[in-house]
Amino acid sequence: MNNISVITIFFLSGFNETVNHKFILSFLSLLCYCIIFLVNISLIVTIILDSNLHEPMYILLCAFCMNELYGTTGFYPRFLWDLLSDVHFISYYGCLIQSQMVYSFACGELSILAVMAYDRYVAICQPLKYHSIMSKQRVISLVCFSWLTTFCIVAINHFLTSRLTLCSPYISRLFCVNWSIVQLACFPEQTAINGIVANITIIVYLLHGTFIIWSYMYIIKTCVNSEENRAKFMQTCAPHLVSLFTSFMTILLDIINMRLGSKELPQTLKNFVSIEFLVIPPIMNPLIYGFKLTKIRKQICKHGVKPDTYSGWHYFGLQ
Repeated sequence: MNNISVITIFFLSGFNETVNHKFILSFLSLLCYCIIFLVNISLIVTIILDSNLHEPMYILLCAFCMNELYGTTGFYPRFLWDLLSDVHFISYYGCLIQSQMVYSFACGELSILAVMAYDRYVAICQPLKYHSIMSKQRVISLVCFSWLTTFCIVAINHFLTSRLTLCSPYISRLFCVNWSIVQLACFPEQTAINGIVANITIIVYLLHGTFIIWSYMYIIKTCVNSEENRAKFMQTCAPHLVSLFTSFMTILLDIINMRLGSKELPQTLKNFVSIEFLVIPPIMNPLIYGFKLTKIRKQICKHGVKPDTYSGWHYFGLQ
């Protein structure tokens, strides 16, 4: 063990498979990031500027889009830089910061979806109590609590990782994640507490998913015998379910790839699985909400037409 030295940088060996196509991948990645930024910022600005959208459901959607921007900003700028670089390395603390941002983004997404599910549960199953239970102040408090607890839970995992003695600077991924750093530990006994805390974290966010499913079971039960509730469900709940499915499945696939991934799998496939939760949900979610939620769609269409056509919108009752 005399050869152990303090590691100050990590080499991201996942980029070895991108060298021959780095310009095409850089263009596609930049295009993807621009689309993510545009669609999410469009919804955020629309909700903030329109006082008619200052309701719990839209405040939560605004927070959801902000979380998408936060997570992708922790990944894409650095990813684009690495794609165009000849040497792919990142500082030790830069690696921990990137991992913190990406992990807290993924966990925060499930937390906000859980609050969204609770909001829809109260709106459909207890409509008379909705405004007293889901006030603007309470919604903002729930969002802040979700972000804060998520950030702290993920930070605990990274603090434990920062205490490990590492024997290798090579991470076989395109970006830093906590589990990949833990696997570089020299002494397996050091990682026992990391494994326990990581498993507890996974269970906590699996419980978030369970709560969401439980909420929608009650919502569906309530909607069965009411045509009005069925229409409300299709209008406001269907996007949540699609967002939950895409987010949960992409995150789950990455967890399976990290924990159980075979060394025999092609690195290109591993790379794709590892970044899909940073590509698919951030693009799909705002598009789904933008097209499905009538108020938002009307506002986007309203600001997307010329001023002299506004009278036509008034005629059709869209303004």
